[in-house]
Amino acid sequence: MGGGLAAGALQGLRVIEMGQLIAGPFCGKTLGEFGADVIKIEAPDGGDPLRSWRLVKEGTSVWWQVQSRNKRSLALDLRQPQGQEIARLLIAEADVLIENFRPGTLESWGMSPDEIHALNPGLVILRISGYGQTGPYRDLPGFGAIGEAMGGLRHLTGEPGRAPVRVGVSLGDTLAALHGTIGVLMALYHRNVHGGPGQVIDVALHEAVFNVMESLIPEYSAFGAVREAAGSALPGIAPSNAYPCQDGWVLVAGNGDSIFKRLMGAIGRQDLGDAPDLVGNAGRVARVDEIDTAIAAWTVVHTVQQVMDILAAARVPAGKVYTAKDIAEDPHYRARDMMLPQVTRDGYTVEVPGIVPKLSATPGSIRSSAPHLGDDTDTVLAEAGLTTEQIGLLRTKGVIR
Repeated sequence: MGGGLAAGALQGLRVIEMGQLIAGPFCGKTLGEFGADVIKIEAPDGGDPLRSWRLVKEGTSVWWQVQSRNKRSLALDLRQPQGQEIARLLIAEADVLIENFRPGTLESWGMSPDEIHALNPGLVILRISGYGQTGPYRDLPGFGAIGEAMGGLRHLTGEPGRAPVRVGVSLGDTLAALHGTIGVLMALYHRNVHGGPGQVIDVALHEAVFNVMESLIPEYSAFGAVREAAGSALPGIAPSNAYPCQDGWVLVAGNGDSIFKRLMGAIGRQDLGDAPDLVGNAGRVARVDEIDTAIAAWTVVHTVQQVMDILAAARVPAGKVYTAKDIAEDPHYRARDMMLPQVTRDGYTVEVPGIVPKLSATPGSIRSSAPHLGDDTDTVLAEAGLTTEQIGLLRTKGVIR
C-alpha cells in the first residue's frame, strides 16, 4: 500500500493493544508501521470510540483508517471473566502490552503487572494515564487537553491577555504516545540485549507535555520568571514571528546573527542590519517591536509567494502557513512519500499520512488497512489454540464478536 514493503525493524514483535482513542493506540500504530504484529482488543459493543470520531465515511471515521492501519481487531469483552482469561492467554505469548485505562482497571480484572509478569516475565507493559500510576491525582480522570493544561502548554498558547487556545490537534495524547513508544523500545533493548526482565513503563499525559516545555522551569527557578503567552512570536529570540501578506501569513525566522543581516538586506532595511546594537540576539530582543514593524511593513505589500521567493534567495528561513489543501498539493510531501493512497476495507481509497521516521534499511510500511470491528477475532483465537467449537461457544455467550 505504499511506504515500501521491506521487512520491518520490529518484525516478529507481538503487541497487545488494550487502549482506545488516541494515546495508547497511537503507540500501537507506530509500532505496527515498523513491522510489529499489533492485536487490538476492542469491546464487542461498538469497539474503539475513535471509529466514529470526526468525519465519517461508509460508517467509519477516516481518522480510524490512519490510527488503526497495520492492526488486527479482536472483539473481546474484558468485563467478563472468560474475556479476561483469553486476554491473559494472549498476553502470556506477547512482547508488549499497551493500555491507557484509568489506573486500577487492569488490577480489577486480575491483570496487575505482578500477575501478568508471573505469566510472562519478559513482557513490557506500557501504561498511559492522565496523571500516572502513583501520586495524589492518580485516580482523577484525565484527557489530553487536561494534560496540556497541567503540563504548562495551554498557558503559553494564544494571544497575550486572551483565553488560552487549543493547539488544534490532540497534542498531549500524541506526546504521551511518543514517549511511550520510546519507553517500549528502551525496555525491549534492555530485555533483548542485556537480558533484563520485562518492566512497566508509566507515562502520564501531563508529564509528557511538561517534558517538552524547554526552559520554562529553569527560568522560573533562576529568575522567578513566569513565561506568558506571546501569540506567534518566540519570546526572547528575535526576530521570529508571523507577518501579514497581501494574501495570507508567512512565518519568518531571522534570529541568527548572519541571517538577520541578510533578512534586513532583503527587505531594504540595511540600516537595521548594520546597527551595532542589533548584531546579537540580546540587542534585537530589546528592539523587537521596531524590527517586527519593519518586517511587517515589507511583507504586507507582497504576496506570500513573493515573500517566500525573495527570502529563499536571501537564504532566510521562511514558511507559508499550510492548510490541509496546501499539504495535499505540495510536491515535497509527495516526493518524500508523505501522502500515500490506502484502500480501506469498505473498498474506497483515501490518502493518508506516510511513515515517520524514515529508516534506510527497514522502512515502515502500510501492510494492511484498518480493520472492521472483530475482523480478526477467529484468526487470533485460533492462533492462540482455541478450537472452532470453543470460539463458537464464546460468540454465543457474547464474550467475542
